[in-house]
Amino acid sequence: MLSWDDFETKPQQPEKATEPRPAPETQAKAVQEPSASYTAEATAPTATPASPAAQSGSTAVEAARATVANMDPAPGLEELEMGAARIQVDEKRIINCRADLNQLVPFKYDWAWQKYLDGCANHWMPQEINMNKDVSMWKDPNGLTEDERRIVEYSLGYFSTADSLVANNLVLAIYRHITNPECRQYLLRQSFEEAIHTHAYQYCVESLGMDEGEVFNMYREVPAVAKKAAWSLSHTQAIGDPNFKTGTVESDQELLRNLIAFYAVTEGIFFYCGFSQILSMGRRNKMTGVAEQFQYILRDESMHLNFGIDVINQIKLENPHLWTAEFQQEVTQMILEGMELEVAYARDTMPRGVLGMNANMMEEYLQFIANRRLSQLGLKEQFPGAQNPFPWMSEIMDLRKEKNFFETRVIEYQTGGALQW
Repeated sequence: MLSWDDFETKPQQPEKATEPRPAPETQAKAVQEPSASYTAEATAPTATPASPAAQSGSTAVEAARATVANMDPAPGLEELEMGAARIQVDEKRIINCRADLNQLVPFKYDWAWQKYLDGCANHWMPQEINMNKDVSMWKDPNGLTEDERRIVEYSLGYFSTADSLVANNLVLAIYRHITNPECRQYLLRQSFEEAIHTHAYQYCVESLGMDEGEVFNMYREVPAVAKKAAWSLSHTQAIGDPNFKTGTVESDQELLRNLIAFYAVTEGIFFYCGFSQILSMGRRNKMTGVAEQFQYILRDESMHLNFGIDVINQIKLENPHLWTAEFQQEVTQMILEGMELEVAYARDTMPRGVLGMNANMMEEYLQFIANRRLSQLGLKEQFPGAQNPFPWMSEIMDLRKEKNFFETRVIEYQTGGALQW
């Protein structure tokens, strides 16, 4: 490894008169050491002057040394105080923390770190899933009904955009304003998982030979898809502004709106109609590769949702003045708007009964999901008695192990290349 010693040179001794000197052209090509000085006795020939390039390099190195020697380590690090006491656990907060954000430990929120570890253990890649049966079924004119094809196209069209929206919101907005390092560590993992999900949808589209331009532009062409994307984007604009800062009641509530919009609604409601449709298809031995991709994605999204709910509730706990009656009413309205948008999407994608479900069943399921999100946020349920007509969805999300209905064997997430299919 190079060190400053590699650049230090000692003054050269005068060359002995008996030793032959290198030819002038050789000297011109030689690399000049930055601090070397050629001392010659009166009887010695004059040394060949260093080339302009060598002189320039010497000046640059000397300037770099001077910069390092005079460098102030404080600029660029928020609230950095050289020689300050070590960070204490009680100094950490989810938002508006003034402690050094670069110090991961000691942990205050063990749940955030554990979710990061669980996310790493859940690692998978789209190419590990065999898509051969799906390709054959998709190309077979009699492989799927018109309604089933519609579901596959709409699901890939919405989700290919939705996960990109979530990733952009994480990287460009949320990460800047969450002031806790262990939570940030999970956000980095979640951002990577969102990239994997977008990759998975692209992999499905490519494998099936679908029109990539049509699928990936669906959020701007199909109203049921466009409305959900527009709703999510509307809650990103404020905190995505580079000049946005937390620290006031208004700005802190705006951050909470964003967190609720993306965790409780976008990932907590908007994904559930499409997921249940595709997974129901897989349960009927149709498009099993796509269904398996969605199965793993759903596991990831379930963890994202749980992390987001924990963050929101922790902010509420640390900042009770934000959780006013008016704000609670606004949040309830957000949840209901999300549910209505997803019901409209269900009716658009299922004009008739298909895959053992229909739009009315999906509406009840979404009411059940909306109640659950409200309850998780400490708010009153709005649909008394709503039941889950698809109990197998809860099994897929809640169990760490389950019977793989594609291959009739027990599976669980494994890391890296350990996955076997």
